[in-house]
Amino acid sequence: MTGRIEIGSKLRGESLVRRGLMRETAKIQQIRIMPDLNVIKIGGHGVIDYGKKVIYPLIEEIGELTRDHKILVATGGGARTRHILDVGIDLGMPTGVLAELAGKISEQNAVMISLLFSRYNGIRIETGDLLNLPSLISLGMLPVVQGTPPYGFYEHPPRIGSIPPHRTDTGAFLIAEVVGAKNCILGKNVDGLYAEDPRTNPDAEFIADITADELLEMNLEDMVLEGMAVELLRDAVHVKEIKIVNVHVPGNLTRLMNGERIGTIIRA
Repeated sequence: MTGRIEIGSKLRGESLVRRGLMRETAKIQQIRIMPDLNVIKIGGHGVIDYGKKVIYPLIEEIGELTRDHKILVATGGGARTRHILDVGIDLGMPTGVLAELAGKISEQNAVMISLLFSRYNGIRIETGDLLNLPSLISLGMLPVVQGTPPYGFYEHPPRIGSIPPHRTDTGAFLIAEVVGAKNCILGKNVDGLYAEDPRTNPDAEFIADITADELLEMNLEDMVLEGMAVELLRDAVHVKEIKIVNVHVPGNLTRLMNGERIGTIIRA
């Protein structure tokens, strides 16, 4: 040996926080693992908790859609998540502990929903199995994953309070972004985004199309989706819009998947 072999690296000696470096790396195009995938999030509070009256027709609709579309289903938590958060907050649990507890609920929902998809080759997958999606879907499987992103104890502290900011809407968005999906669709129990809660104000203004910046500037008291998902949308590389649709109405999801303008689109 005449000397050491050095490993060449453009980042050698970099601090990884230099803004010029960030701009340089932004020029490199990222691969899209599944550019034809549709990530559909089924809400817990707004959909799953309503039981078979809502879920059974939706299962059939999504199952039929898999004949022509590649789909990954992500599940929300719902009432049980709210219950465990209520107990945990009352007991003074840190945000990271609350995130760890809440994630167990969407995981339970993923198990149940995957079983309901059995006739359509439903399979429950873990968050670490995302890189297996191309193979699973090519084999005719309909994968179902919990929507809660795996921050767990490492969850970011929220700006206000202690409720974990990265929940299942955000998790579905992050899944869609990392695999370079075609669509990120949030299935809800309302027709889309409103300026106010339409359940308390039937005359609330409906918002069919809006940018992430415009929505954040409105500083709404309440929204139909998590604010963190909207914030992350602004910096996304692949996913340039989030679509919200009322899946309590049979056929709505099919219309949206087939290109019809329905519900709300939030654009980057």
